[in-house]
Amino acid sequence: MKRKVSLITISALVLALVVSGCAQDANPADELKAKDNVIAALEEEKQALEDKISELEGKITELEEAKTAPDLQNSMISTALEVVHLLNDKDMIGISAYVHPTKGVRFSPYGNVDVSSDQVFTAEQFEGLMTDAQVYTWGSYDGSGEPINMNFADYFKEFVYDEDYENPHMIGNNVVIGHGNSLINIDSAYPDGVFAEFHFTGFDPQYEGIDWSSLRLVFEEQDGTWYLVGVIHDQWTI
Repeated sequence: MKRKVSLITISALVLALVVSGCAQDANPADELKAKDNVIAALEEEKQALEDKISELEGKITELEEAKTAPDLQNSMISTALEVVHLLNDKDMIGISAYVHPTKGVRFSPYGNVDVSSDQVFTAEQFEGLMTDAQVYTWGSYDGSGEPINMNFADYFKEFVYDEDYENPHMIGNNVVIGHGNSLINIDSAYPDGVFAEFHFTGFDPQYEGIDWSSLRLVFEEQDGTWYLVGVIHDQWTI
């Protein structure tokens, strides 16, 4: 903005000098025409310079965003690795430090996230979940449609850390790897989120990969910090 003001000021000074010089002319009509031509030329030059400044400012912004995006993405993966390590250790107190301060963490047993009924827990609740005897309804079993009624410790064993996700076959950086027949709606369920997927391609060769398993950890950035907002387990579904 300062550069634009300077250009306008310079243009005004040049115009003043030209007008002053033209004042020596005897013919008023020629003098007026000369002034108009000078003003038009200066306006075109000023606009061209302003356009160039806007173009350069845009390029600077693009370069800054290009530099920041990979740094943020890398820090998200680093945070995801820390969280999956804590999950492996069942360190709920440690995980609570990563829980989103206002949104908490939603748990989904399959790739299709139900934002209206999936269980959500705050950071304060996390610390006592492993010893919480309360039975929650976590959704419905694929195939049978029967409700998944479990306390947190049992749900954790079957629908969170059912495999050694700290040592997966593959890690997806905001990319879905495992696909079954259910609709994966992670983008619409978490429009402001990014995720890491810890994926096993399969375990028994006779099943040709349909026994794959994934754990997706969804994060949202707030004030430069990545917070956990979603824990999505996924597997082949009917």
